[in-house]
Amino acid sequence: MSANTPTVTGLERDAQQAMGDHKVHPNEIAIGVVIGRASEYFDFFVFGIACVLVFPKVFFPFVDPLKGTLYAFSIFALAFIARPVGTVLFMAIDRRHGRSVKLTTALFLLGGSTAAVSFLPRYDSIGISAVYILAGLRILQGLALGGAWDGLASLLAMNAPRERRGWYAMIPQLGAPLGFMVASALFAFFLVNLDEADFIDWGWRFPFYCAFTINVVALFARLRLVATDEFARMMDLDRLRPVPALELFRHHAGDVVRGAFVPLAAFALFHLVTIFPIAWLALNSTTRSPGEFLIVQFSGAIVCAGAVAASGLIADQIGRRNCLIMSSSLIAFFALGSIIAPLLFGESAIGQTIYVTIGFMLLGLAYGQTAGAVSARLGNHYRYTGAALTSDFAWLIGAGFAPLVALFLSQRYGLAMIGVYLLSGAVCSLVALFTDRSELRQM
Repeated sequence: MSANTPTVTGLERDAQQAMGDHKVHPNEIAIGVVIGRASEYFDFFVFGIACVLVFPKVFFPFVDPLKGTLYAFSIFALAFIARPVGTVLFMAIDRRHGRSVKLTTALFLLGGSTAAVSFLPRYDSIGISAVYILAGLRILQGLALGGAWDGLASLLAMNAPRERRGWYAMIPQLGAPLGFMVASALFAFFLVNLDEADFIDWGWRFPFYCAFTINVVALFARLRLVATDEFARMMDLDRLRPVPALELFRHHAGDVVRGAFVPLAAFALFHLVTIFPIAWLALNSTTRSPGEFLIVQFSGAIVCAGAVAASGLIADQIGRRNCLIMSSSLIAFFALGSIIAPLLFGESAIGQTIYVTIGFMLLGLAYGQTAGAVSARLGNHYRYTGAALTSDFAWLIGAGFAPLVALFLSQRYGLAMIGVYLLSGAVCSLVALFTDRSELRQM
């Protein structure tokens, strides 16, 4: 790529020289994608788990536990609102300074804002200012996550053999269960080995503090690919360029909106089997500790990772669209079961384990193909920016407010409402899939 190409600047060339140049193998892209996604999900899951186990006591001690958790979930949602804004801002950095500069800035901001939470004083020390600072750091997390989109997933999918596109599309999605496994294991360790006073005093801060180190490791794993001439040539060949958001919406507004609804079933289920169950148990259960339940969820995340891999094999056999229809339909039946028999997730430890395991399995089957779903309808020229913004809006609609809405509905109207909420997401996905006329039909 020539020096006068718009995306190559002095800073970009410095990054390329620092990282050296080597031939980029598809396996390297796959590893870089998984490491990057796992670090991002780790940051978000750490915050989400803390919204249940820590923040109501540390930042909202002036209200009852239920209101404190609802307030914490409101702050949790701020990142999903900020994420598309971050995508637009960092795409501008990408166009002006290059992808390496964009990625470095975003990941340092993501890791720094997450790690900064570990140093926050409690409400008892500085009052409501602690809440405002927490909200500000959460917004920075969202902005940074929007900027962390590196194009590796799109590049991996576009260079995959046609008969194995489903398999390669699922690889980036493995980052979600891996990130949750690390986050849940860290919290479970401190919950099990510390008394409550020590955990609330300092134990909860350690997972946040680890975030910066994890993000630095992820940064170098991704820069090793992004900051090479070979990667730049591959991106140029596939025309994966950051385009202005207005240009994208002028040509593909309908595709972005439709693409945001295709994975809604998976995204609605996402936090209903990860964050929400911990909140329900913390507020209502007298038979099971959160630390013990996090270990159960850790096992569920292993099942999820296996189901993500299975989705790739299934999609290559029956097509991505059929795989998504199948998984969304299964989630709809799961939601109906939750409406008919909400006590499955009551005080029964066996029922809770069954609910979480089945939920994680269905999540893996559905989530495994969502990356391909949100970008299959976009041409190469708009795929880089379009896939990022479509994913942002899908997360905002499907998952950003899920823990808040689910907890409010379940406390006000009972656990059956969780099934209703999840069913609405599954119906939206099925409607979007059956009305879709893009190339996803042939995939």
